[in-house]
Amino acid sequence: MEAIVGGKAAADRFVETAVRGVSIDSRTIREGNLFVPLVRVKDGHDFVGEAVAGGAAAVLWQADRPDPPANVPVIRVGDCLEALQRLAADYRNGLPVKAVGVTGSNGKTTTKDMIDSIFGTTYKVHKTQGNWNSQIGTPLTLLDIAPDTEYAVVEMGMSEPGQIERLSRMVRPDIAVITMIGVSHLSTLGSREAIAAAKMEIVRGLEPGGTLVYNGDEPLLEREIRLCGEPARSVTFGFSDGADYRAEAVRTDASGVSFRLSGTTYRIPLLGKHNVTNALAAIAAAEVAGIALERVKEGLERANVTGMRMELLRSADGYAVINDAWNASPVSVLAALDTFGELAGYDRKIAVLGDMRELGPEELRYHADVGRALNPDAIPYVFTIGELAERIALEAASRYPAGRVKHFRDQAEALREIRAKLGPGDAVLVKGSRGLELERLAAELLKERD
Repeated sequence: MEAIVGGKAAADRFVETAVRGVSIDSRTIREGNLFVPLVRVKDGHDFVGEAVAGGAAAVLWQADRPDPPANVPVIRVGDCLEALQRLAADYRNGLPVKAVGVTGSNGKTTTKDMIDSIFGTTYKVHKTQGNWNSQIGTPLTLLDIAPDTEYAVVEMGMSEPGQIERLSRMVRPDIAVITMIGVSHLSTLGSREAIAAAKMEIVRGLEPGGTLVYNGDEPLLEREIRLCGEPARSVTFGFSDGADYRAEAVRTDASGVSFRLSGTTYRIPLLGKHNVTNALAAIAAAEVAGIALERVKEGLERANVTGMRMELLRSADGYAVINDAWNASPVSVLAALDTFGELAGYDRKIAVLGDMRELGPEELRYHADVGRALNPDAIPYVFTIGELAERIALEAASRYPAGRVKHFRDQAEALREIRAKLGPGDAVLVKGSRGLELERLAAELLKERD
């Protein structure tokens, strides 16, 4: 193991120690685990004692941290995160598993879940749990793959250049999927061109003869392919005429969306036209993997996606709550508003919108754009929460009747006003960036009123 993680054992007497599994959390350690003390907001080295007491058989120890324990097998490493990634890459390299890698500014978690559902009709599949797509989550996903797994579906996220390449070289995808290019992370990357280049890094880990599946409606991805050189095989999806997988006849109702592709009608149990794009990516990946058409349809129809993504719920008081509070960007907010505005069968609709973050110096303009896009005929009430979201309210107020647009300082204040407005037969959309934790507001709205 020393060679794998690029470290050195602190004492030779523990050389025969066997480990089973890896953990970064002392609270969930299992007997025989290797404990990796990552340095984050809290320093994992402070919890090594707890990990050992919980059953850890060995620990890594970062070289710049003093006083490693003497009573447990310790391997000193230069950086614990790098060591974790090296360990994951080595484990993945020893598996016969094939992999599907998924990245993109929006839609990657939903697309990953759809791919998992389709591939699960034919293969034994392991997927990224929840939103564990980071420099930490991805190696942990790989280390959790069972030896008899046939396909791993691995989501990859990033916040700066180079990160997707690092993850892709660990994952070694046979199929690489890029969902779309948005404006998230403009604060660190500076431009949509830079975001597209960062997402295209996924091809650097693509297996020889592998396939790139990407959004054909995005010119920046076409540009990146011209700049970087096209992989051995690529297919496109989208709504544009030139897409290899092109959706037509999209129909939406309260229980989901249907569309037609190459003469076949598909249905997904999710709200929003943007989820058709995600479904097209999943279909393309499935056909590359040789999955039969009927199994593809079956997998899509039963897709169960990670929560807080246009999740339609019924409150105890009879109104609908659409919880889309996982995150927010201009693209995803506008898509959610379009879907919400088109939903029929509700007496009254309220959009509750929070800040969109990490948008760089143009953040106020993006919030103003959302405010200008709001349609009082489709969505009669707009409530905003957060410093940046106030700009949404200011822009929308000029076109709405008095009292229909309100800004709130906090969730508690907004909750009182929303509950006063909502009745059976109404619907409320809740959407904002992760940092606002608007899922707490959605959860309160689902409870029965006192």
